[in-house]
Amino acid sequence: MHVVVVGCGRVGSELARNLDGAGHSVAVIDKDRSAFQRYLPDDWSGKAVVGFGFDRDHLEQAGVREADALAAATGGDNSNILTARIARETYQIPSVVARIQDPRRAVIYERLGIPTVAQVQWTTDQMLRRLFPSHSVVEWADASGGIMLVERVLPDGWAGQRLSRLGRQGEFRVAAVTRAGVAQMVGPALVGQEGDVLHILVAREHVDKLEVRLVAGAEADK
Repeated sequence: MHVVVVGCGRVGSELARNLDGAGHSVAVIDKDRSAFQRYLPDDWSGKAVVGFGFDRDHLEQAGVREADALAAATGGDNSNILTARIARETYQIPSVVARIQDPRRAVIYERLGIPTVAQVQWTTDQMLRRLFPSHSVVEWADASGGIMLVERVLPDGWAGQRLSRLGRQGEFRVAAVTRAGVAQMVGPALVGQEGDVLHILVAREHVDKLEVRLVAGAEADK
C-alpha cells in the first residue's frame, strides 16, 4: 500500500525505512531538504517531497490521493494534528496517526477520531515501569478514559495461581501476560510465574480495587 510520512526526523525516517523495507510504497514530506540526506539511506526507493504536511499541493506531490495511510511525525503537535485532520477529512485516508509531544492533548484528538502516539507519555511510562516494577503503568486508555489497559509485574502473592482468579466480573481482568519476552493470551488454566508481566483491562472507577486485589494476593480469597 502507499503511505505518506510527514516529518523526516528520527521518528519519521525510521518509520519510512521500515515501511519501505516491508515492501510498501512510501513518500516522505519534510520542510528541510537536508533531512532526507541525513536520515534516509542512499538506496532509498521512495519519494521525498520538500514541503509541509498541511499544504495540499505538497500532499498531492506525495501521492496523498492514492494513499492508504498517513503518519504525521514532525516535532510540532499543531502541525501534526492539522496534517492528520486534512488527511482524514479532505482526502478520506482510512488510516491516520499523529505524533503528539503533549499527552494531555492526546485524549482531545482521540475524541476527534485521530489516533495519536504521545512520545513523552510513552517514554515516561517506560521509565516508570523499570523504576517501579511493583506499580501499575497505564499502557492504553479509550477516548473517554473509562477503560484502561495497565501493565504490572506479577506480585509474589499470585505466583503459582491461576491468573483468571485475579479478575472481577465487570471490574477488571487479566487479558494477556508477557513471559520471558513472549506475550500470550490468558486462558482459564494459565498459572502465573515469577517475572510475568500482566496486561490487565480495568474500568477506571475500579483501579483502586485492582491495586488492593494485586497486593492482597490469592490468599485473600481463602
